[in-house]
Amino acid sequence: MARLARTAGLTDIQQEILSTVRDFVDKEIIPVATELEHRDEYPQQIVDGLKELGLFGLMIPEAYGGLGESLLTYALCVEEIARGWMSVSGIINTHFIVAYMLKQHGTQEQKDHFLPRMAAGDIRGAFSMSEPGLGSDVSAITSKAERDGEEYVLNGQKMWLTNGGTSSLVAVLVRSDEGHPEGTAPHKSMTTFLVEKEPGFGEVRPGLTIPGKIDKMGYKGVDTTELIMDGLRIPANRVLGGVTGRGFYQMMDGVEVGRVNVAARGCGVAQRAFELGVQYAQQRHTFGKPIAQHQAIQFKLAEMGTKVEAAHAMMVNAARKKDSGERNDLEAGMAKYLASEYCKEVVEDAFRIHGGYGFSKEYEIERLYREAPMLLIGEGTAEIQKMIIGRRLLEEYRFQG
Repeated sequence: MARLARTAGLTDIQQEILSTVRDFVDKEIIPVATELEHRDEYPQQIVDGLKELGLFGLMIPEAYGGLGESLLTYALCVEEIARGWMSVSGIINTHFIVAYMLKQHGTQEQKDHFLPRMAAGDIRGAFSMSEPGLGSDVSAITSKAERDGEEYVLNGQKMWLTNGGTSSLVAVLVRSDEGHPEGTAPHKSMTTFLVEKEPGFGEVRPGLTIPGKIDKMGYKGVDTTELIMDGLRIPANRVLGGVTGRGFYQMMDGVEVGRVNVAARGCGVAQRAFELGVQYAQQRHTFGKPIAQHQAIQFKLAEMGTKVEAAHAMMVNAARKKDSGERNDLEAGMAKYLASEYCKEVVEDAFRIHGGYGFSKEYEIERLYREAPMLLIGEGTAEIQKMIIGRRLLEEYRFQG
């Protein structure tokens, strides 16, 4: 195993899981990723392989048929998978956020109903906060749920659902004013609904439409979609946790896990970019010697390696903090911010090392160059992370004057 991005203190089981995943990535993902990505083709064979490895149940408790592993184990697996192809890690991430939210906040009936089939990969999760007009401003959500007897009727339009088409369960955040008088803070009048649907596009259940895939610059293969609710009827027992008004807190808890995941993805993509850059620098000759022997290139490699190591350390720290039961929004925000920024910089340096060939679709670095920007905006933009980090630092270091 390479010297960079090692993690101290792992158990034998964790090491075995990571070794299996890395082997799978090297044999089953890296050789086909670029071709599938250029065709924007869903990697069904890879997903089936991950299902066989039990990865869809990695963090789901053993009582529900999962492996009951920690967030750290999951994040390190994501890092390995993103090293092969970031889109595949996206297919798993949304599934895990929904499974985590169910595990933490679901009623016993909801856990019993969903988690065993999610662990087996038979039910696949997606989650939905954003809307076309609000971006990172979650408190401005306009989608609504209104009570009608033993059901709720949902109306509104959601945006940027990863796995929107292939998923069969979507956790959807909407406004629900029931029991919340006018003037209630926006985040206290939101509810998460567990919406079951058929995989696919078009009207996937009465009142619910997934229009089609959004064509993207990168992050291809995985489907990113809109979700339109028009008189969508959901039974009251599909309110996550059984009580309205808690959706914002449930989603934010899930997003903390998601931010560690995005940091792990940034680490994985940066590692792959470093590997490609350092290999190419030793093969390509200019002025009679490998370009790796030119000081300018060595300086680049030094900076790239340092960034890979630093991002990995922060990601591991954020995952361990959450696993210990402590609040980790500060650490997750820092890790996500640093890893995504460093990933972009490491990928660009590897791209520069490749020279003109980096611009060719024959070379893997071209794909990484288009994938890295998604990490700057996914799970909250860099600016949102800095707002969170700044506020939390001011809480921790309040001036006692």
